[in-house]
Amino acid sequence: MPKRNEELAQVLSEAALSNKAFARAVREVSARHGQPINCDHTSVSRWLSGMRPRGRVPMYIAEALSARLSRSVTPADVGFSSMETLPDDFGTVYADSVDDATEKLAELWRADVADDPQILCVPAHGNAGIAAALSWLVRGQSATSPPSAAGRRVGLPDIEAFRATVKAFSNLDNAYGGGQARKALIQFLSTEGAALLRGSYSDAIGRHLHAAVAEATLLAAWTAYDAGVHGAAQRYFIQALRLAQEAGNPLLAGSVLDAMSHQATFLRRHREAADLARAARTGTQGKATATLTAHFYAMEARALACGGDAKGSLSALSEASRLFERRRPEDDPEWIAYFDVAELNAEFCHCLRDLGRHREAAMYASEALANAGASARSDFFVSMVLAAGHAGQGDPEAAFRAAGEALTAGLSLKSARCLDYVRHFRSLIVPFESCSAAKEFIESFAENEMWALSAQR
Repeated sequence: MPKRNEELAQVLSEAALSNKAFARAVREVSARHGQPINCDHTSVSRWLSGMRPRGRVPMYIAEALSARLSRSVTPADVGFSSMETLPDDFGTVYADSVDDATEKLAELWRADVADDPQILCVPAHGNAGIAAALSWLVRGQSATSPPSAAGRRVGLPDIEAFRATVKAFSNLDNAYGGGQARKALIQFLSTEGAALLRGSYSDAIGRHLHAAVAEATLLAAWTAYDAGVHGAAQRYFIQALRLAQEAGNPLLAGSVLDAMSHQATFLRRHREAADLARAARTGTQGKATATLTAHFYAMEARALACGGDAKGSLSALSEASRLFERRRPEDDPEWIAYFDVAELNAEFCHCLRDLGRHREAAMYASEALANAGASARSDFFVSMVLAAGHAGQGDPEAAFRAAGEALTAGLSLKSARCLDYVRHFRSLIVPFESCSAAKEFIESFAENEMWALSAQR
C-alpha cells in the first residue's frame, strides 16, 4: 500500500487550499501549457494517499503551489521525485567526443520519456546556445571518428528505415503541432536512435547515421519548442548540433543554429537570437546554398525586429530577399525545401508586425496565405499575424474575421506557440471589446478550445 505523501500534505496545508480549489489550480496550470488534464478533489485525495500522478502532472502541481505561495516549489518538494538528480547544465554542454554525446543524448531521451521534471520543467539555460555555437565554429566543420566495433551492425537500409519513420513524425508535427506526437517520437529515438548510435558501422556509414540522428534530434527540439518545453528543446538543439559536426555536415549544423535563433527570438532573447543566426551564416560561408543563407538572414531579421532595430531588420530582410531570388532549389538539402515564396513572405510579415508596421505586415501575410498550404501550423501563425495587422490598423471587423478563420482551421493543433499568438491577439483587441464585431466574435468562439485556453494565464 502506498505511503501517505506527507510532503504534499504539508505544502498544501501551508497554501491553505481545499482539495477542490487545488485541483482547479492544477487544471488551470495544465491548460496554460496547452495540455489540459482532468483532475478533481478525488484526484488530490489519491495524491495525498501516496499515488504518484502520471506524466507532467507533478510539474503542474509544483507550478500551482509556487504561484499560490509566491516561492519556488519543485516536484521533489511535494514528494514526486524518485529519479536521480541531474546536474543543472545537463544536456547543455557541447561534448568533446561523439561517445560522450551519444550517452548524454540517450540519457536525455530516457529522462524525457520518463517525464522527468528536471528536463521538462527547466527553462532554457543561460548562454548555453551561444557557447555551443562557439564550440562548433572553432572545432571545424567535420569530425572523423574511428569505426565502431560494438553493437548491432548498421547499414544504409537501417538508416533509410529510421529516416522514413522520422519523416512520418515530421508530417504529424506540421499537421497537428508539436504536442501531438512528441512523446511517441522521443520514445522511438530512445530505443531505435540509441541502438543505431551504439551499433557497429564504418566511418562512411557513421557519417550518414549521425546526420540522420541529428535531423531527428532537431525535430525533437522543434516539437519540444512548439509544445512549450523550452529547456528540453534547447538541450536537443545542442545535441543535434554536436551530431551534425560528427556527420561532417556544416549545412545541417547551420540549420540547427538557425532553429536555435528562432527559439531565442520567441523567448525575447533577441541579442542571442541575432548572434546564433550570424553564427549559422559565418560557419557555412562558401558552402551554404542561396536558399539557406537567405533563411539565416531572415532569422537575423526576426531577432533584430524583436529587439526594435528597424534599420538592421529591414537590411537583413533585403539580403534575404536578394539571395532568395538567386536560389536553385535543385541544389538545396531536402530539409530546406519548405522555404518557398510563401515562407519568405511569412518572415517579412512577422518582422513588420514586431516593428509596428501593421499595413505592410497585413499585406505580406495576405501574400503568404495566398500561396500557403504546406503546414497547417504555419498557416495559423500567418493568419494570426494578419489579424494583428488589421487590429493595428484599427479595423476590428477584418481582424476578427482573420482570427476566426485561424481558430476554426487550427482546432486540431496542439501547440503552445499557437496559444501564444492567440494571447497576443487578445492583447491587441482590448480597445475594440465594446464593438459589435468583438461581441459577435467572442460569442461565436466562446467554446473554441484554443480561444478558451488563451484566456488562462
